[in-house]
Amino acid sequence: MGFAMVSTSPATPSRPLVLAAMPAVFVLLWSTGFIGAKYGLPYAEPLTFLGWRFGIVAVLLAIFSVVMRAPWPRGREIVHLAVAGILINACYLGGVFASIYNGVEAGVSSLIVGIQPLLVAAVAGRLLGERVTALQWGGLALGLAGVCLVVWEKLSLGLGTPLGMGLSVFALLGMTAGTVYQKRFCGGMDLRSGNVIQFGAAAIVVLGLATVLETMQVTWSTTFVLALLWAIVVLSIGAITLLFILIRRGAAAQVSSLMYLVPPCTAVIAYFLFDERLAPISLAGMALTVIGVALVNVRR
Repeated sequence: MGFAMVSTSPATPSRPLVLAAMPAVFVLLWSTGFIGAKYGLPYAEPLTFLGWRFGIVAVLLAIFSVVMRAPWPRGREIVHLAVAGILINACYLGGVFASIYNGVEAGVSSLIVGIQPLLVAAVAGRLLGERVTALQWGGLALGLAGVCLVVWEKLSLGLGTPLGMGLSVFALLGMTAGTVYQKRFCGGMDLRSGNVIQFGAAAIVVLGLATVLETMQVTWSTTFVLALLWAIVVLSIGAITLLFILIRRGAAAQVSSLMYLVPPCTAVIAYFLFDERLAPISLAGMALTVIGVALVNVRR
């Protein structure tokens, strides 16, 4: 699941292949988030769903950390982990789930959140000392254009309510701030015990808001349980862990550029699961997105 710590043993021949495959695996897993929301939200309100998800993940990882005797953070490190966890989990996922729940089309929400790489690139130089080249700026712009083409048809279906749109923007800002904060303050965290703090803090926030804003009622159907299990194991443990590994190994702007691939990948998954057709303009947008991500991640 990506919890192995740095080893001093010689690298195996397969290790470079595993590292090279991590971005593609991350994009594939992250793209299923909208699909999971579509399956789960009919049976629980968004913050209630996320509260169950984050709480169970925190408990499972706490048990795993104790069994594996993982080192636990102390003092100010706990505060940094909690802040990053709230931004990435509570603010981003809470905003996306609540936005879709309030009538915003999934494609529109993914378009708004897809602007995140531009914001990260804009602040990475000032806050993290990362240099964003002209070629990478061109790739970011090209990727954004591709995302716009992919969701063009969904935009014509309606933009949802003003509240829903605002929640998508809130999710965008949360993920942007979380990515930069994680890179700057939490790069050396243990991926086992550190995630316990992050998911625990996020669970406290979303459950606190749910008690005020929602009924917290859940319809325990087979579909909901499967959606919850997928969100816990594949997304919260698998995808989030991969995200932190990628942030630790690469530049924040480069990692964020992978988010451009999420809407096209989600569209492909939706085609096979829900028979949602891809128009030629969407296929062209997917191609532009792939090229844009390649430009952002190119090595000098």
